[in-house]
Amino acid sequence: MKRKVKAARSINGELSPPGDKSISHRAVILNGIAYGTARISNFSQAKDCSSTVSCMRALDVKIESDVPDEIVIRGCGDNGLKEPDDILDAGNSGTTMRLLTGLLAAQPFLSVVTGDQSLRTRPMSRVIKPLRQMGATIWARCNDTQAPLVIKGGALKGIEYNLPVASAQLKSAIMLAGLYAEGDTVIMEPAPSRNHTEIMMREMGANIGVVADIITLSPGNLTARDVTIPGDISAAAFWI
Repeated sequence: MKRKVKAARSINGELSPPGDKSISHRAVILNGIAYGTARISNFSQAKDCSSTVSCMRALDVKIESDVPDEIVIRGCGDNGLKEPDDILDAGNSGTTMRLLTGLLAAQPFLSVVTGDQSLRTRPMSRVIKPLRQMGATIWARCNDTQAPLVIKGGALKGIEYNLPVASAQLKSAIMLAGLYAEGDTVIMEPAPSRNHTEIMMREMGANIGVVADIITLSPGNLTARDVTIPGDISAAAFWI
């Protein structure tokens, strides 16, 4: 059967892409450690974000969902995170593993984070190095470069750190640790990277300042905030 296809004069309509993954990860983690309750709308349904939800639940954060793209998080600011009963599984999500490593480095318990075969081959030394400088105890396989990671959290001190590369994941891990550290944490970026963490922390009450390529963060508590996750622009690329 042959069919003839003619070009349309125009195509009109509206497209709603799924929620941005990077912002979804941060909304769960930051509201999970905050004081209060937050509703996250247009939450990404990607498996990576589901891995973050699972890990935060394993740390005793209460997360409920009545519809697929909306979750309610009851922050553990009053009681703090709890030591997980089992190994935390980040799946294939580098964002989950790297951000949680920063968060767990400051917690007063032992935790182990792993991932699938692919994630276990990806580099983790750039995250481990600054966290160790802050006082964290972290072990990893392959000369402390690859997951699984064993993290013995505890008292941290703020540091001044020059990022070797522009990385939103790396600076976010350091900032999460910095929320619990003694003294200010100062991060110098070689070039701008996504600033979702800085914006969200500021909106949640963190004492954070950004001047040019320098981020300064003081330790402190966060207040839960409702978030409507913006659409993932990369998911709309084909339509654009």
